[in-house]
Amino acid sequence: MFHNLITISAAADILGVSVETLRSWDKQGLLPAARDQKNRYRMYKVADLETFAARHGRKRKTRLKLTD
Repeated sequence: MFHNLITISAAADILGVSVETLRSWDKQGLLPAARDQKNRYRMYKVADLETFAARHGRKRKTRLKLTD
């Protein structure tokens, strides 16, 4: 259902920001998150994080190994 999506905490680690910052960016529409239909958790595509980081001059902090 959510292939290639990661949790908000993993996304925060990648961007080197807090979870609260990601929540704020989502609310502002700067970095929208996908939402799990059951629990409404925010989920992020790694590609979207990389695009956002490049556009805003942020360096990716962590490399994640995605598994199917």
